[in-house]
Amino acid sequence: MKKDFLVYCAIAGVTISIAAATAYAAPWQSSDRQNEALKEALAERLPKTEISRIDCSQINGVCEVQAKSNLFYTDESGRYLIIGRIYDLETRQDLTAARLLEMAPETLVDGAAKTARADTDEHRSMEAGQEIAEAKVSLTKLNEKGAINWGKGSHTVTIFSDFRCGYCQRLHQTLSDMNVRVVERPISILGSRAISEAVICAEDRQTALKKAYAGADLAGSRKCDTSGLDQNEGFARENGFTGTPVIVREDGAVLRGYRPKAFLEQWLEGKVS
Repeated sequence: MKKDFLVYCAIAGVTISIAAATAYAAPWQSSDRQNEALKEALAERLPKTEISRIDCSQINGVCEVQAKSNLFYTDESGRYLIIGRIYDLETRQDLTAARLLEMAPETLVDGAAKTARADTDEHRSMEAGQEIAEAKVSLTKLNEKGAINWGKGSHTVTIFSDFRCGYCQRLHQTLSDMNVRVVERPISILGSRAISEAVICAEDRQTALKKAYAGADLAGSRKCDTSGLDQNEGFARENGFTGTPVIVREDGAVLRGYRPKAFLEQWLEGKVS
């Protein structure tokens, strides 16, 4: 069964909510002929993008396009290009993340769509796995009110995370197996503010943090000063952190997205960027 088109997309750092009422039109049924027509339209508009798969059957009005190991979206006519993540707000599932995991579990970057490389004058999107040089950031103005400190080690990393982000949960598990001190700073991208407040206000923040990632009920948590969360989110906006997780090293170097343990150990030592 198709999902209704009620999705959340992050496009070029701008968060856009999109809703299309299916009551006004019958669901668009995907067929080989329609897919081929769409493929031809995209080939004309994105001549350097090698399209390997098109699926218009999952979300009304939206077609998923796979170009090798990259993923992006378009409407059924191929006129509008959507680059970013799509979320199902009813199931709280990151649909793009799920597809990327199916396609290539080892290429988890920023929990977001690996965008198609469309080398035209109008548009150049990120190639899968391509690293973008990040300006370093200063964390000195952030106070402890919005932080959950855990782990021990000679290095410290600051994590901007969302408790509904699957990549953040995976990063939490990875860092738990490393000798590193973690300063976790929750930001609400997937509507998780209430969970963040429950964790920050808990008597034992570390235990509450683990429960939050496990999906446990944190109801009944006490109230407290949550201005630290406002500070976290303000800092994230100022620095263009539109997805999670974002990892900040002691020297201010920024790494967006999940990375495996071996990479993180090298990155913390400054051996890779």
